[in-house]
Formats: sequence, C-alpha cells, structure tokens
Amino acid sequence: MVFKSNQELVNYLKERTVLKTKEIINAFLKIDRKDFVKEEYKDQAYFDTPLPTLMGQTISQPYVVAFMLELLQPQKGQKILDIGFGSGWTTSLLAEIVGKNGKVYGIEIVPEVFEFGKKNIEKYNFLQKEIVEIFLMDGSRGFPEKAPFDRILVSAAAKKIPEEMILQLKDNGILVIPDFEGIWKIKKINGKIEKEYHYGFVFVPLVEK
Repeated sequence: MVFKSNQELVNYLKERTVLKTKEIINAFLKIDRKDFVKEEYKDQAYFDTPLPTLMGQTISQPYVVAFMLELLQPQKGQKILDIGFGSGWTTSLLAEIVGKNGKVYGIEIVPEVFEFGKKNIEKYNFLQKEIVEIFLMDGSRGFPEKAPFDRILVSAAAKKIPEEMILQLKDNGILVIPDFEGIWKIKKINGKIEKEYHYGFVFVPLVEK
C-alpha cells in the first residue's frame, strides 16, 4: 500500500487491526519511518513494504513490525534486548515505549549496518539519554552479560530457537523470534514455556559467527 504521510500509514495499520495497543500506536506516530530509510527511498518511506538498507538487509515492512511489537507487548520501564537492530527503527519504537526508566540494548553484527542504524537512532536522542545502548557483536545467542530481560526481539530468521535466549528471559518475559516460515512468540511463566506460532512471514537470515 502507498501512503504519503506517517499518519496515513498508522491509520492503515490500525484499520488492518494489526496496530491495537495505545502505547505502540503512539510510538508509531512519534517515531517516523522516514528517518530510518536511505535517502534514495525517502519517497517510499510510508509504503507498506520492506525497503533496502545496506549489505543486503532491509528495513522491515511496517505491517510486520507492528505485528511483532503487538506480540512482544513492550511496556514502560522494561529492559529489552533487540537483536539485529538494522536501520534502528524498531529499536527507536521500543525506546519510545519503555521511556526514560526503561532500557533497550540493541545488537547488530554488520559494521556498516551498525553505523547506519546508530545515526538514525541518534536522531531521537535515545543514545544520548541512555535509554538505548548499542553493541557491534554477534547476538545469535542473546546477551548474557546484560540478562535477564523482560522482552527479547529478534528481527532475523533463526534456524532454531536459541535456548540461551529463553534462559535470559525474566519470569513473565516474552521472546519474539522468526524462523524461515513465520514468527514464534515464547513466554516464560513460572519457569514454564508457552509457545505460539504465526505462519506467513519472511525474514533475512540471522547472521552469526
């Protein structure tokens, strides 16, 4: 779908009932996707489609980002791990939601993509405010040094669900992670694991060393 403004895009996602939660809707309104796409794609920033960034990666389709955040259900004051932050758009959406008392740790493994995403996140002062910390490293097994997390979001397709990430969740924590056919939502409740699966999504592979 083709839209000319961020407001039009958000209205569309609400009409599709993929954007439902007030805090997530407000973040989408405030964190403008146009600030996270390459210059040559600015005129397509509000299209509901993925767009190329660097090194074969993309900024995800808005529908998919909205869907994943609704599964993740981030909340104010939470500590969140964002693996494969890419353009920085999702990281910034999460930072807007968790607010000044929350924390988002962003991991990116590709140096050129890391720098691109960093510049974009800086447009909203989240790094300066220390709401976001970003790391150039392999995030395929999470980030044990900063664990446990309320939420873990992975924005690339994993061959299998890393057990290490589940171990890094707090109780009542949620992991949202794609494979090559869809998206897993995994919730830890009183030490037990609940899983649900949503078919029909395609992601670039999760890069690991």
